[in-house]
Amino acid sequence: QVQLVESGGGLVQPGGSLRLSCAASGFDFGSYHMSWYRQAPGKERELVAIITSDGINTSYVDSVKGRFTISRDNAKNTVYLQMNSLKPEDTAVYLCNWSDYYGQGTQVTVSS
Repeated sequence: QVQLVESGGGLVQPGGSLRLSCAASGFDFGSYHMSWYRQAPGKERELVAIITSDGINTSYVDSVKGRFTISRDNAKNTVYLQMNSLKPEDTAVYLCNWSDYYGQGTQVTVSS
C-alpha cells in the first residue's frame, strides 16, 4: 500500500532553517511528480511546492519563492523540502503528497 512518511519538523526561531523529508513507498516513485502541502490552524490546505518526476522542474507558491527548495532522490524514494529564512507565517503542518495520498504530516513552528 502507499505510504508517505514525513520527518524533520520542529520548533525554529524566525530566520532559521529546517529540512523536511518524505519517504515514499508502495508506488513507482521515480515516475511521478511529488508535492508538499501545508495546513495552518483555521486555514485551507495550501500547495507549497511541486517537483517533476525527474527532479528537473519545480514550482512554488509565491510566499515561499526564494526561501524554500524542493528536491528528490529517486534512488532513495525520498522527497525533501529545504526551508530557509523561516517566518512565523510558515507555521503549519507540512504534508507530503502523491496523487490522492497524503502523509500524516510534520509540524513546523516558527516562533521566538
